[in-house]
Amino acid sequence: MKTIITGKNMNVSAGITERVMKKTGKMERYLHTDAEMQVRLTRDRNDRRTCEITVPFEGVVLRAEASNDDNLYVCIDQALAKLEKQIHKHRTKLGKRLREDAFQNADFEFVEEMDTADEGKRKIVRNKTFTVRPMSVDDAVLQMELLGHSFFVFVNADTGRVSVLYLRKDGNLGLLEPEA
Repeated sequence: MKTIITGKNMNVSAGITERVMKKTGKMERYLHTDAEMQVRLTRDRNDRRTCEITVPFEGVVLRAEASNDDNLYVCIDQALAKLEKQIHKHRTKLGKRLREDAFQNADFEFVEEMDTADEGKRKIVRNKTFTVRPMSVDDAVLQMELLGHSFFVFVNADTGRVSVLYLRKDGNLGLLEPEA
């Protein structure tokens, strides 16, 4: 498995690299040897540390993120635990994309205990319809803020396609647009 480690607003020391390589190496239990794991370590203005792990493979993207005020190593462990939980939760859907012997040992590598409440399938509890009209991105931002929602679906007047405007964790906005 190939592991790519990048740092944003921080230097990735040899000790951090060694720790990440040791911890992510245990994920080889689930992933094929040709899988690529991208680990992004970030320090923000408030000295908060974040670890983002992304694993794109065979048409699926696994992603986990964890933050901590004090300890980067805790972030790394928490993100790997989240990733492992995702793999176990969706193991039937991931099926042949994972290693054949991934679940021979039922024990978790990073997670101490599983939440049994999370194991059930999610259900659609509400179905809502709405009128979609073409509007500019600026109008969509205004409408989303007026509604107080964290996302807004609209038809982009510039492209004529359905787009999704969403509020990011950092307070900025993101725009999802389909690719033709």
